[in-house]
Amino acid sequence: MIRSKTLKNFNSTLASKLILDLIFGGVFASLLSFVLRLDTLLGVYLPSTITYTTLSVGVLFAVEIFFRLPWRSWRASSMKDLYHLFKAVFIYGLLIAAIMFLFGDDYRVPRSITLIDPVLTFLVMGAMRFAARTLSETNSTRAHTSPPKHVLIAGAGEAGVMIAREMTRHPEAGLQPQGFVDDDPSKKRAVFAGIPVCGSIDDIPAVVKDRGIEEVLISIPSASGALVRRIVELSRKAEVPHRIIPGIYEVLSGAVNISHIREVDVADLLGREQVTLDMEAITRYLSGKRIMVTGAGGSIGSEIVRQLTRFFPEEIILVGRGENSLFELQMELKDISPQIAYRLVVADVQNRPKMAQLMKRYSPQVVFHAAAHKHVPLMEANPDQAIINNVGGTRNVAELALENGVEHFVNISTDKAVNPTSIMGASKRIAEMIVRQCASRAGEGQSFVSVRFGNVLGSRGSVIPVFKQQIANGGPVTITHPDMKRYFMTIPEAAQLVLQAASLTNNGTVFVLDMGKPVLIRELAEDLIHLSGYQPYEDIDIVYTGLRPGEKLFEEILTAEEGTTGTRHNKIHVAPQKDLPPSFGEKLDALLASASRGDDSKTLRQGLRDIVPAFRNGNAHDRQGSTP
Repeated sequence: MIRSKTLKNFNSTLASKLILDLIFGGVFASLLSFVLRLDTLLGVYLPSTITYTTLSVGVLFAVEIFFRLPWRSWRASSMKDLYHLFKAVFIYGLLIAAIMFLFGDDYRVPRSITLIDPVLTFLVMGAMRFAARTLSETNSTRAHTSPPKHVLIAGAGEAGVMIAREMTRHPEAGLQPQGFVDDDPSKKRAVFAGIPVCGSIDDIPAVVKDRGIEEVLISIPSASGALVRRIVELSRKAEVPHRIIPGIYEVLSGAVNISHIREVDVADLLGREQVTLDMEAITRYLSGKRIMVTGAGGSIGSEIVRQLTRFFPEEIILVGRGENSLFELQMELKDISPQIAYRLVVADVQNRPKMAQLMKRYSPQVVFHAAAHKHVPLMEANPDQAIINNVGGTRNVAELALENGVEHFVNISTDKAVNPTSIMGASKRIAEMIVRQCASRAGEGQSFVSVRFGNVLGSRGSVIPVFKQQIANGGPVTITHPDMKRYFMTIPEAAQLVLQAASLTNNGTVFVLDMGKPVLIRELAEDLIHLSGYQPYEDIDIVYTGLRPGEKLFEEILTAEEGTTGTRHNKIHVAPQKDLPPSFGEKLDALLASASRGDDSKTLRQGLRDIVPAFRNGNAHDRQGSTP
């Protein structure tokens, strides 16, 4: 059956390509096949020629629409497009041959015509596409009058070769590849896409000098942070700018092109390993489901939403109290995932009646609870709001999810919940306890879990945007302590691992994401200053302001007594939990009532300590004994 939906929005450009294919691939190729076979179109075969040509045009039209040939670009045709065309013409040939067979002896056409015609059709249609691409590249070359920038590509792998071809095809971008550098000995003196491998990574300064290189392009999507840093430093030594192409997902999808080249970011220098997801397990619990995300406008919430669109949910309910962030997310979703059904709801998780109404109206099957206050110093100054939102909001959403039969409930937690020294950390630890309490009451097929991870690069209020703004303002960059360390992961990595952890369905579990090695904030600041084109302590100074209330020098992912056990995913671990404290429910009610009354800070801190005895207010360095 022909895909009728593809005929929608059929514009003049698509119609022109279809008509050209039918004229040259249908009429011309059919007539030429008779001429080649019979040396004439006249005589006894004339009626058969007319009938055959009419049939071939009709069959080719159906095949064109089914295989969406007019929708594929001619000016950017590739081997993949040529293979797609071959499949379409092959089916066309089979259909024509079948029709000729059904007509039988009454329809006098030489059998070889049904072999010659598809071959000619493929050659003619392929030639038109090649001509369109050649003409486009020729026009682009003529239009680009300024001399192109000479580029050295670091990495002669798949991504590097793809980007080199892109530069060759699009001279209007003003980039001309002069060579590759690669540490793989087997690629020494090899030539890819007509471009030679000029040496190893360490040869960058020499190659830059010998070949007049004006920019180094890092094209190793799987590169470690150490390798990216090495290339950056060698490029600086050679006094040429450097940029990088995107990650492995874009390479695998064939989507790497010139427009994706970007500046090297601090995340590239950290070199987090690429997350490998069990797509089948995630698809099983997300595909076709109604999913609610609280805090959908936040850094983590919005990235979870972006990741969810890959798994074809029935509908996503985006809940947040910031209308501007929800509006921005809505505009983004219209661009990247117009096919996904979603609803935007301005609501506060503190409002239990409103959340109850939403649960009943939309009946979500999966809930990701990302709504929370997270800024440590602000929550130290406003402890009642931390408790009302982080504790009370989590209780509202988790208990309502339990009552409404939600299959998967995922609470986003933090490393600051471990041995908490801040109001925010203690409130998030209690939120984990609330989720465990709901898990103990969960029915068959229900799973309530928390996922704990550290700092996320580039999230709102994190150090990266603050440092960037300080650098843009001319400095200084402010750090609380020279020995301050933090765990970091990228926003997409955190969101992907949250989705993966939820698929493990260990009811009542606190999952811990592998954060890798902790990073010195001082070194992070120095890297950002370098990437901005300045020298630390010369162009941009770094000053230390002292630890803030509730702040630790070193965040912990697990308490020493908890330990950790593995899961089938190497980046996700399980933190065994102690039993909930006696009279947990009563203490929780008392804490929330105290926060609602606006009791003083001392009273609220004591209420937190009644539930989380490990909570020690004040800076962590006075109880850690020594700085890490």
